[in-house]
Amino acid sequence: MTFHETYTMSNGVAIPKLGLGTWFIDDGKAAQAVRDAVEIGYRNIDTAQAYGNEHGVGEGVRTSGIAREELFVSTKLAAEIKNYDDAMAAIDGSLRTLGLDHIDLMLIHAPQPWNDFRGGDYAEGNREAWRALEEGLRAGKLRSIGVSNFLREDLENILASCAVAPQVNQLLVHLGNTPTELMAYCESKNILVEAYSPIAHGEMLKNADVAAVAEKYGVSVPQLCIRYTLQLGTVSLPKTANPEHMRSNAQLDFVVSDEDMDLLRNMVQRDYGEHSVFPVYSGR
Repeated sequence: MTFHETYTMSNGVAIPKLGLGTWFIDDGKAAQAVRDAVEIGYRNIDTAQAYGNEHGVGEGVRTSGIAREELFVSTKLAAEIKNYDDAMAAIDGSLRTLGLDHIDLMLIHAPQPWNDFRGGDYAEGNREAWRALEEGLRAGKLRSIGVSNFLREDLENILASCAVAPQVNQLLVHLGNTPTELMAYCESKNILVEAYSPIAHGEMLKNADVAAVAEKYGVSVPQLCIRYTLQLGTVSLPKTANPEHMRSNAQLDFVVSDEDMDLLRNMVQRDYGEHSVFPVYSGR
């Protein structure tokens, strides 16, 4: 697959189909991971305030040897920020920490704070945070804006009052967890879905059924998992700091048949082992 294949979001901005996720990459190692990824060919880099590595990611972008306009950098507003003033300050904070003059895509990380994920009513707070993202867009600080982990009702809350509709919803999408109805709703509203943890935080490597399908195509399990999410029409964001894995993850010159796509789409595996302590893997 070419690293330059893109989707066009509802605002006309192009986003590379394959990106590098950076969750769990330490700040001190993030710059080298980004430089390695860019050297291999990646042009889409995803981080978040909550990851604690925006400084390293920004350094990697600035020292990559590639013109800034050739790279697509995303970050996320901390899930705990549910008011306009703090959101505005956090946008500027991310720009300072990254050391960049603009961010290509900024998302609200979750519709609730992590300690109340899928809990209370934060509808007004999300509207306030969204208003700040819209202001950042108008000011040229952000090129695109979106959300992450938003369910249909969370999206409807934003859509009912926004001046600019979300361009992206970044979701947990992988073999064994394909939120078909939510993805269809996003598509109906022209909201592009990004798939984070496309290899289920590594859990798919233990699945014998998935391994059998991968063997049929002569590819690795991660390659099958990433190709699956791309054929769903999502941006795929596999996370790794290992250059060999980065290279392998991008070797996607095969097509999963419609029959196998149906098989994979209907698989259910939502056991994330020790990682189930994280809200996004908790089943809520």
